[in-house]
Amino acid sequence: MTTLSESGDGDAGQRTGTGLLQARGVVKHYGRVQALRGVDFTVLPGEVVALIGDNGAGKSTLVKILSGAVAPDSGEILLDGAPVQLASPLAAQRLGIETVYQDLALANDLDPAANLFLGRELLRPGPLRWLGVLDNRTMRRRSRDSFAELGIGLQDRSVRLGSLSGGQRQSVAVARAVSWASRVVFMDEPTAALGVVQTRRVLDLIRRVRDRGVSVVLISHNMPEVLAVSDRVEVLRLGRRVAQIRTAGATVEQLVGAMTGALDAGTGAAEGGEPEAGPAEGEELR
Repeated sequence: MTTLSESGDGDAGQRTGTGLLQARGVVKHYGRVQALRGVDFTVLPGEVVALIGDNGAGKSTLVKILSGAVAPDSGEILLDGAPVQLASPLAAQRLGIETVYQDLALANDLDPAANLFLGRELLRPGPLRWLGVLDNRTMRRRSRDSFAELGIGLQDRSVRLGSLSGGQRQSVAVARAVSWASRVVFMDEPTAALGVVQTRRVLDLIRRVRDRGVSVVLISHNMPEVLAVSDRVEVLRLGRRVAQIRTAGATVEQLVGAMTGALDAGTGAAEGGEPEAGPAEGEELR
């Protein structure tokens, strides 16, 4: 068995080995509904990996488990090859895992700097710290540096976030996650409500995040965007991982075929196992 794309990717070959973040045999039930049926998933260091699948494939449930929002019924999560317990989003954040949700989870009445430090506000040093006085000057300075490092241009950083464009708000959400993430950032449909220009800027931002050494997990239904920005694709169908695909040389038709089951073993889908530089050996899909 081989992956859908056998064109070869030198970078992918360099990133082989123990996954940075892995799910193994993860199972999750919601009553009588089995959302995940022993799913596997791997994030390699320094890559953009896309997680795709049709509605009901289990993408959102898997992301919630890997970001600490939901507990699995069984299976294990590994970080740097060691089992970890992600009991809450705060536990995941302490391990360097951040999430940019589709609704952004921002405070529109606050300025970009305040949103960057939302829930992590800095306090003035000395006696004022005990009074809970915010160190707004330091937070604005650090937010300016973070935006500049990621290439985010905001004409006025003192305005309410709600007055910014959709692309700028998305950029602030990404900057907030990246500022605190040291390992992995999950991005759930980051371009779903954006125009062409704003989408291009967000995709460029994803590449900059990867270039900083932070792995990105992109959840998206936009297959051209997936091929444009990701190094590798993992495909879920009916709660299982059914394919791992290197995007170099892959096509939209191949991705859609893997999602829907239109591609069987004879067309080169692969299931299970770790990503490899060469063709992956695995069990045939039924």
